[in-house]
Amino acid sequence: MAPIPMTEPTALVFPGQGSQRPGMAAPWRDDPAFALWGRADELLGRNVTRLGLDAGADELREPVNCQVALFVHHAVMTQAWQRTGRRPAAVAGHSLGEYSALLAAGVVSFADALWLVDARARATQAAANAAPGGMVACLGHDTEAVAAACREAGAHVANDNAEGQVVVAGSHEALGGVVRLLAGRSGRVVPLQVGAAYHSPHMAAAVPAFSRAVRRASFAPTRVPVVANVDARPHTDSADWPALLTDQLTAPVRWRETVMTLTAMGVTTVVELGASPVLTGLVKRVAPETARTTVSAPDHLAVAA
Repeated sequence: MAPIPMTEPTALVFPGQGSQRPGMAAPWRDDPAFALWGRADELLGRNVTRLGLDAGADELREPVNCQVALFVHHAVMTQAWQRTGRRPAAVAGHSLGEYSALLAAGVVSFADALWLVDARARATQAAANAAPGGMVACLGHDTEAVAAACREAGAHVANDNAEGQVVVAGSHEALGGVVRLLAGRSGRVVPLQVGAAYHSPHMAAAVPAFSRAVRRASFAPTRVPVVANVDARPHTDSADWPALLTDQLTAPVRWRETVMTLTAMGVTTVVELGASPVLTGLVKRVAPETARTTVSAPDHLAVAA
């Protein structure tokens, strides 16, 4: 693969579900980009703004609320960041955050990305209802040992986040098997409050409905490379994304390799735009020499710049 020209050695990254916080939109009320919440209300015909300002933790945990609210929140921060005049060398997002990365790179419009996120949330929720399951985080365990436990128990590696930080998805029975197989080893297994086995074959039922939504969306050439979850490679061709986004439903998020790709591209600073710091900690584990900062409020923009 030919090297991709870079503008400055900074990458923007966006977290996924689990990074949401009640009231996360409030600090941005006075920013001009806050108008995107109202635009989302119009496009979806529901009160999305209330999710960003007033929804409680339980309501925000519901996929149809969480995914839409996080995407709009990221869009507000992206627009505010773009006003600084800085152009990143590359962008990437973890799971749901990949849609925010595509928006930041100019691959999709705000309206198309919002509709895709809404379609994704509804399709994955329906798939979860049809094939119940969950996810657990395996912390401090050897990655290969986790993969072996998954093969034996019938579970699936869903997020390869960093060495010692692997998320597993599967049926509740399979996850119980993983817990038993890893018992007695150094490390912990922590259940995640997500209510579905994302990034695994359990999401196969979501593919037909989501594929129909993808076919209705428009994809443009990227302004900057987007490193994809599915293959951890930088993409600049708009034609790549319908398949990549569809495959992302059932394929693991290769975040550890994504960070390695960014550093191989020459990135020396990672800026996370999100409601709470999630990815900066993972970047530290994978590439400790890389500078990291998080933007979650308007006054953080100047510091990050």
